Amino acid sequence: MEHYSDDLFTGRTAELPPPDPKERFARLQLIRSPRVGLTTFYRLLDQHGSARAAIDAMMQERPDWSPCPREKIHHELKAGKAAGAELILWGDPFYPASLIEIPDPPVALWAKGDAAILQRPAVAMVGARNASSIGLRMARRLGTELGSEGIVVVSGLARGTDAAAHDGALKTGTIGVVAGGVDVIYPAENHALQASIAKNGLIISEHPPGTKPTARHFPMRNRIISGLSQGVIVVEAALKSGSMITAKNALDQGRDVLAVPGHPIDTRAAGCNALIRDGATLIRGADDILTALPQLLRQPQCTEIPPPEPAEERPRRRPPRRPLSETANLHSEILNTLTSTPLLETQLMEDLNVTLPDLDLLLTRLEIDGRIERKTGGVLRLLRQD
Repeated sequence: MEHYSDDLFTGRTAELPPPDPKERFARLQLIRSPRVGLTTFYRLLDQHGSARAAIDAMMQERPDWSPCPREKIHHELKAGKAAGAELILWGDPFYPASLIEIPDPPVALWAKGDAAILQRPAVAMVGARNASSIGLRMARRLGTELGSEGIVVVSGLARGTDAAAHDGALKTGTIGVVAGGVDVIYPAENHALQASIAKNGLIISEHPPGTKPTARHFPMRNRIISGLSQGVIVVEAALKSGSMITAKNALDQGRDVLAVPGHPIDTRAAGCNALIRDGATLIRGADDILTALPQLLRQPQCTEIPPPEPAEERPRRRPPRRPLSETANLHSEILNTLTSTPLLETQLMEDLNVTLPDLDLLLTRLEIDGRIERKTGGVLRLLRQD
């Protein structure tokens, strides 16, 4: 008989009645399973009503597929507990409301520190790792000024601008979103800063504890930085940089983008100047930020998110069944249409003259089978079969 230890799920999420521990376990197991990304996770949950039902259905429909081993999930939970972190899952009462709004919210967040800070108004601040002395002073000053107004500063705990912004807001509240596990120090020079944030603020990650950051983790992290925030402030950024990716994420998520201007011949300011040229709000100090984002001062300091409806009470939007011959034909048409070049789902629907319900289930199956890659934003591409 499987044992679900209550102490593996303790923390701030327990202040409101949490979802069934077995369902929470299944959600973590499903998102950690092979060939299950964010898009597939949420579609499976919508189709089957719960992660437990989705796993059962997948194992019956796909004999060659198996979920992430339970032992691996137990190991992750124990590692999180050993690191002094708590697990916040999509659907938990204290899951950040701002992340629910974005197209690709993380399913699992490991949080080390004061998770209540997630319920406070927040802005993101990002910029160059090789920031100028003026850029560092600006980031630190903005962090301090915003903190004095009760606003949380969110950044990525990188060297340079990120570190200065965190440092300025350290006494009043800051969130470091990391690309590795919450217990992994990166970069090494931020060891003391990361420890201070874990003590006085919050470190969060969607990756299991112990995960070493890799290049592909950083763009994923950036969407969480912008998603947690009412707006993104870019202090210094080259035209092609992670900070500009975060700014693009912010625009895609419906967030405001604000930028500090810089000297025209300084490449570290080229991204900021381009953002301002294209309509971003020019920032000279915290007053400009509060004027552009008045909701920061109107937003309640702490809100509680109502728990999700029980799975059995949610309507299950299952697509109507098609005849097997039509399904087989559509399956072949999808594979014949897709290439290694990314294609939008909407374009595929138009090319094949099909509706979303008809297309959605087959795309999910093809992703589970490892035939296609399905990225956030409705982007598809064919995977090469060895």
